[in-house]
Order: sequence, then structure tokens, then C-alpha cells
Amino acid sequence: MTLATERPPETPHHTKPQPKTLTRPGANGSFALLVIGALLAVSAWSLVDLRINVATLVDSAGNAADFAARMFPLDFPAPAELLALTGKTLAIVLCATLLSVLISIPVAVLAAGNTSPFVAARLGSRGVIVAARAIPDVVLAIVFFRLFGLGALAGVLAMGLHSVGMVAKLYADAVEQIDEGPRSAVRAGGASRLQELTSGMVPQVAPAFVATGLHRFDINLRISVVLGFVGVDGLGFAMASAFRTLDYQRGMALALIVLLLCVVVELLSGAIRRALLRPSERGSRRIGSGDTSGRVSPPWTFRRARRVIYGVTTVLVVVASVWGADLSFTQFLRAFHEPGEVLGLFWPPESGGIMPVLLADLWLTVKIALAATLIGAVLALPIGSLAARNVARSAAVGQAFRGIVVFVRGVPELVLAIVLVVVTGLGGVAGALALGIGSIGLLGKLVADSLEEVDPGVEEAVRATGAGRWQVYFAATLPQAAPAFVGHLLYQLDVNIRAATLLGIVGAGGIGYHLLNASRVLEFGVVTTVMLLVFGTVMLVELLALWLRRVVR
Repeated sequence: MTLATERPPETPHHTKPQPKTLTRPGANGSFALLVIGALLAVSAWSLVDLRINVATLVDSAGNAADFAARMFPLDFPAPAELLALTGKTLAIVLCATLLSVLISIPVAVLAAGNTSPFVAARLGSRGVIVAARAIPDVVLAIVFFRLFGLGALAGVLAMGLHSVGMVAKLYADAVEQIDEGPRSAVRAGGASRLQELTSGMVPQVAPAFVATGLHRFDINLRISVVLGFVGVDGLGFAMASAFRTLDYQRGMALALIVLLLCVVVELLSGAIRRALLRPSERGSRRIGSGDTSGRVSPPWTFRRARRVIYGVTTVLVVVASVWGADLSFTQFLRAFHEPGEVLGLFWPPESGGIMPVLLADLWLTVKIALAATLIGAVLALPIGSLAARNVARSAAVGQAFRGIVVFVRGVPELVLAIVLVVVTGLGGVAGALALGIGSIGLLGKLVADSLEEVDPGVEEAVRATGAGRWQVYFAATLPQAAPAFVGHLLYQLDVNIRAATLLGIVGAGGIGYHLLNASRVLEFGVVTTVMLLVFGTVMLVELLALWLRRVVR
């Protein structure tokens, strides 16, 4: 469950995972452990400073009961209206995801070390990827609303361009991991560079590319709820309108629809990803297929017919989405008559006379993210451990906890933040609790996957000494996965800082409030200042994470 929950999609493992251990204490290793300890200490202090404790939750019990009384009975829209809102949302999300895929493919080819034509192209493409991730999609939506006016176009462009930061990065990673043999063979045959890429690279990366696109579709569906609060049409906009008028019955009914939609899409795309990434059977020949040697084209088997049906269905869905989103190419071209004038509104950056307040709220955003990451880690470690097949007592237990992770990941954090703002009041408590609970969805899955990828030989060696199940877990399984946990926590902190910025839109503390307020009063220079402050903070965390991942391995 994330606003912009960016987790690596499932990828095939061609080699047996090697056991990992923490770097032996040296100059860099000791300093890295000291930095990690300092981050944990500051996170714990943030919990105390934000007054997130049992007493706060107990004091909020009355507000929770009052909110529940005002929420029920849920007020669902008429079926026709609900279908229209759902269709609009899915159309916008699909168009945005498709746009990100189309842009990410050439960017990834230029960014990958084995396909980039020269160093400058690789560095420039990597810079585009980092910038796309760091600029909040809400900021992009605000800019595009000024350029293109109201409508779905601004939302599609905002989500699509922001998604490039994740999609292109994962695409570039997939390209760098391909087998160079097919490319070398095609090159030896005198093929051009384009033929080399299409024949030697594309078949290898196509499943991972599709899986990443499906994963990003999940994320964009949750992001669409956030963008609804700045004017993007669909379920998010209807929900925002309901909450602004304190119509909790309608707002929570729409939130429930979004939750169910996110869970269904998550399960469906997960099943498709697993099917795509499942290793194909080699050397098998279907009974009754006959000898096909000498055929110029492959026979029309059930598998081939199914692929054609999938392809035709995909094209029809894309066409329907472009039509359903009501995208206007004329509107897109018309906006370029005066782009300089519109973009000039955002430059130069201005503080609006509230720079001390902005810096204080930026620090509050960081504290919210730190506290949320600590809460998420404490909750996700046991849940993720019990979701791992090699740790859970039985398959049923593992599936149950996997279900918990999927359910939590399906709840948009903005919805949690809205509820917690009503229950606990305005401020950082609501934001930290919302992000902390939301972190279970991402961290829980990453913890489970990391535990399942450890070397089973080490576990068997400990088990052979007569150790019990939990002794094996603490002595063999957990230590091997510890370095991966460090990387996951740093990634979650990065995600939480950006998410905490957006939660400020609904009063959950942090600098996000000034972002939305400045756009409403047309102080676009302040919007740029807020964006630059968040960008700088995210880049510092990114650099710290890169260094720690290199040292701790």
C-alpha cells in the first residue's frame, strides 16, 4: 500500500542465491554501522517527539467511535455513476502507464551499460530517471493543469512522466542482465544496431518489461486517488469532493470501492506477472503435434492462439482507454502556443515570506518518514517472516500472511491518512501512522521475498545440529537476509519522504500543505521552492542509500 509504492517486480532467478553477510567491520563498515545506528536513534526520537504512543491512541478512541457513527451507513453512488467513475479512473491509469512504458524503453536502452552508445548518453538518461522519481507527481499535475487546463490529460502526463523514474530504472536493470550471446550472434550476422536490439535483446526482456508495466499500473491506480485532490477526474476526485464537504458516508463508500479495485488489480496483475516470468518448458513436445520440421511459420497451437487473443484484447483495451479518458490531441498541441508564459509562472523560486515555516515543515516531513519507517519495520518483520514459505509453519499460514500483505498494499495511504486525521487530529501523528501501516504492504513483501531467497544449505546445516524451527530462523535465515533488510529500509525511507509530502495535502502534517495551498492561491514560485526542497532531501537520502548498499553487503 503506497502512494507511489515502487517495489521491484518478480524476476526469474537463473542462479542459486548466494548467502549474504554483513561487511566485516573496517573503516567503511564501522562507519556504516554507526550511520545505521544513528538513523535508528533519530527514528525512535521522532516517534517520541511526534507523541506517537499508546496514550495518544487511547485518547483518540472517542474520535474513532464518533467517526464510525458518522461513516455508516455507507452511501454508494448509483450503479451507472459508479461504473462511469471506475471506467474513467482505469482509463486514465492505463493511458498513463502506457505512456511511461513507451518513454521508458528508449531511456532504458540509453541508460543500460551494455546498450548505451556512449557514456554521456548513459549519464544523461540516468539523470532523467532520477529527476522523474524525485519530482512529485502532484507538482507535475499542477504544472500540467496550468498548461492544458482541466481534464484527464494533465493526470495522464503527470502519472506517466513520474512513472518513468521507476519503470525506466527497472527496464535498464533488466537490459543489463540479459545474456549477451544472442546479441553477439545477431551482430556477427551483419545486423544493424536496431536489428541487434529487436532480435537479440527484446525477446529476453519482454516478460520483465510487461511485468514491470503491470506492477506500475497497480501503483498508478493508488496515485490516481492522490491526484483526485488536485483535480484529476475519476474516483479520487469524487472522493476528494465528498471529504471536503464532510460527507463521510459517500467518501468512505468510494474509498471502499478503491480498496476493492486495488486488491483485485493487485491479484490479477500478480497472477499475470507470475505467468509471464515462469520459466518455459524446454525440450517438451506436445503429444499429437506432429513433426513440424521444415515449416516456415509455427503451427496454430492453443498456446499461439491464446497469445494472439491476448494481443488483440490488449490493443482493444488500450483503444477503449484512450477513448474513455477523453484525451484530446488538439488540446495537447494548443497548449504549446504559450508554454514559456505558463512555465515562467514557476520561475524563479519564491519563499512567499515563509521560508522558516517551510524549512520547519520539511523537517517535520522527514520526522514523519523516519517514524513511519520504524513503525513499518517493527510490524513488517514478523508479518513478512510468517509470509515466507521457508519460515511459516505451514503453507496455509504463509498464504494467510501473504493475504494480509496484499490487502494492506491495496489500501491507498491517503485514505488511511484522511481517517486518521479525523481520529487523531491534524498533524504528524496521522501521517506517521498512515505511512507506518502502509509500509507493511511493501516491506512485508520484500522481507518475505528476501527470506525465501537465502541459501537453504545454511539452514539445513543448522537444522542438522538438532536446532528447532525458530533457532534455525534466528541463527541461519535472518542473518543471511539482514543486508537485504538494510537496503529495503533505506528504500522505504525514500518512499516515505515523498509520500509524507503528499499526505500533507489532507492535513497529515509536513510540507505538502504548503504545496497545495500555494497552487490554490496561484503562488507558483512557492510551489517550485517546495519542490526543490523535497528534491534535495530525496537526493540526499538516495546518495546515502547508494553508499550504504555498497558498503553493507
